[in-house]
Amino acid sequence: MPIQTKVRKIGNSLGIVLPKEALQTLKVSEGDVLYLTEAPEGSLRITPERPGFEDVMKVAEEGMSQYRNALRELAK
Repeated sequence: MPIQTKVRKIGNSLGIVLPKEALQTLKVSEGDVLYLTEAPEGSLRITPERPGFEDVMKVAEEGMSQYRNALRELAK
């Protein structure tokens, strides 16, 4: 179910407002932390903060950095 929103000017920045349906799906509310991670084809994935998520992302980034060349070859 695609949810449409628009990019808006917020002060000197740009941002989006997440509709109620998106907030319910993510199970988040005001003040919660969201992570934006790269996904295939130039898209982003929005993930709410969950216990241990930051640690998992740190390990994943270290692994991707260490095996950068191998991962690039596998992606071909």
